[in-house]
Amino acid sequence: MSLYVDIEKRLGTFHLRSKLEAQNCTTALLGASGCGKSMTLKCIAGIVAPDRGRIVLNGRILFDGEKKVNLPPQQRRVGYLFQQYALFPNMTVEQNILCGIRGSSKAEKKRILSEKLRMFRLEEMEKKYPVQLSSGQQQRVALARILCSEPEAILLDEPFSALDIFLKWNLEIELSELLADFQGPIIWVSHDRDECYRNCPKVCVMENGVTGAVTDMDDMIHRPATVSAAQLAGCKCFLAAEPCEGGVLLPEWGLTLPMETDGKRFTTLAIPDDAVMLGGEIPCTVFRIVPEVERDIVLLQPRQSVADTPLMRLECEKNVRAEEGSDVTIHLQLEKLLLL
Repeated sequence: MSLYVDIEKRLGTFHLRSKLEAQNCTTALLGASGCGKSMTLKCIAGIVAPDRGRIVLNGRILFDGEKKVNLPPQQRRVGYLFQQYALFPNMTVEQNILCGIRGSSKAEKKRILSEKLRMFRLEEMEKKYPVQLSSGQQQRVALARILCSEPEAILLDEPFSALDIFLKWNLEIELSELLADFQGPIIWVSHDRDECYRNCPKVCVMENGVTGAVTDMDDMIHRPATVSAAQLAGCKCFLAAEPCEGGVLLPEWGLTLPMETDGKRFTTLAIPDDAVMLGGEIPCTVFRIVPEVERDIVLLQPRQSVADTPLMRLECEKNVRAEEGSDVTIHLQLEKLLLL
């Protein structure tokens, strides 16, 4: 089972160019806010019509700009879990779920409703309204309604964006369990790297309306191919870089690193936090210390720094103290640095 998307959509100055193929697994669509992730889902679900392109689900054409095919949402067999679940507030739990059951007899609808109430642990709540439910219960109702329609694909649009950390963690575990048996492509939209890493074996990075290649999640985290992918993978330090005799020149820091480049073209060096160690051959000055719960972040600048020189980051244990303005030395683990 697969979902193929190759579409374009213009909204004012924004140009969406989304191309990806999701197989029978969960694929994360990762990117910064406003990059086009939710718009891509809306086009797949049939809520928004692309300007051109094709959307094909398991061989069925949902949209084809050239052939003038644009199936309405109710014919696409795509389940869309909105950020706020989109339950009908004036309907009870059972009425909301029944909305997802189409084309069945009254007896069959009753059977399916009973099955879904039991599956999603909602037996005691069928007469309650959404306002009387917790966020987790609302999520279960929304999923039950989606699965009643027997979707061939499921779209998750930032399912935990408005929740606190404790509630988010519990609902994420519950959601992953409920979807474990779904046999079809799932697209999970988020800007949370860790959330996607826990739940999605595949990932597609989106930047300024344009999708990249679908890759293994581990590859994106450990071997990102672009600056945007490195940012989403958790890297926070980027320096201008250029090839030079002897390795890689960092002109802003006046450093030459003895790195093998193998003829690769690059303009940027990404420095993961765990690549910087205290004590070494590179002289620095402590610019600022940012305290965190378990560790401190030490921001470093060259000793002969000028205005706007990018800072390096060093994670330190709480018992390792450095004063702002003091001189230190650091070591960069070259094998962890990324040329982009």
